[in-house]
Amino acid sequence: MRALIFLACLFAATPAAAQLRAVPEQVASEREALRGVEVFLINETDAPLPAEGPHEIEITATDGTRLILERVPGPRATVAPGGFAKARYVPVGIAGTAIPPSQAHPAAAEPPEGEVTIASSTGASSAFTDRFEPHEPIYAAYGAGDSGAKLQVSFAFRPFAEDAPLKLGNLRFAYTQTMFWALDKPSGPFRATTYSPEIYADIPIDETTRVALGYRHDSNGRGPATSIDVNRFFVRVEKSFDLGNEWRLDVAPMAWLYSSTPGIAANLSDYWGYTALTASIQKQDGLKVSVTGRGNFRTRHGSAELFVSYPLTRAGGLGVYLFGQAFTGDGEALDDWNVNDTHVRIGISLTR
Repeated sequence: MRALIFLACLFAATPAAAQLRAVPEQVASEREALRGVEVFLINETDAPLPAEGPHEIEITATDGTRLILERVPGPRATVAPGGFAKARYVPVGIAGTAIPPSQAHPAAAEPPEGEVTIASSTGASSAFTDRFEPHEPIYAAYGAGDSGAKLQVSFAFRPFAEDAPLKLGNLRFAYTQTMFWALDKPSGPFRATTYSPEIYADIPIDETTRVALGYRHDSNGRGPATSIDVNRFFVRVEKSFDLGNEWRLDVAPMAWLYSSTPGIAANLSDYWGYTALTASIQKQDGLKVSVTGRGNFRTRHGSAELFVSYPLTRAGGLGVYLFGQAFTGDGEALDDWNVNDTHVRIGISLTR
């Protein structure tokens, strides 16, 4: 019976004249669909096609509910002949009565009831795991000499559903912690740690463009005598370009204004400047190269950081990336805001 329902959904969601066949995953109910429905866009032609699925599709959930789904904006990709791409759709109404999500589901801004519980040796733990997103790379990398090890943990959390009213679904809380481990020292101390919470609105403009507006705090977590705190309001724009053959170029300029820089680094803006630019090129399930530059044009101080990563899924199914990281310039660690240095490290990453 489940297979028959899936086939019915397939034919209902595939326009006769479509060049990309849209195959949605099966959902049990309207409530489950609120978290988003993954749709495979299959290219059955002999030529590459842009991954532009239908704007709306209609599916039937396992419980018999007929839903109208609308495509969520995302990076525009190219689907090779015989290949497929993934798209994400969200419900906008019951079939025949399509209405805005904020009206159809007045409780959409509340956290979902279906938390995920995982049992482990520490006991059962629960979380709304679908609200967490990758932010900056999570990695551990090691370099020779005084480069030591550099470790970073980073994530973003979406407190409201994507279709919440008042555009609350665009809100993100994020946290990044970067640690520098002096493995060249006898006791192997952590010589510096940077703590970076932020809050921002991540606003989709179209399928290839997003704008973020927010506030970020960076701190070295030290006492009054050696404290460094940086408070910034920022705007960031990301634009994606489809290069074909599953290759994509992302460009993300960023600008900020300092709210305050209390502590011993009053001249930090001379080294960090007011702008940054990140550019990355990557292939789906393949190589990714990313570089970020920032600096002050007036003082001619600045820095550049390079990330190179490759998935190790073919090496025994490891769900990690081989990861290389290099930094040159001023202020790799917040404690070293006015120190110019170069370090190269290699390791693994969980996100990139």
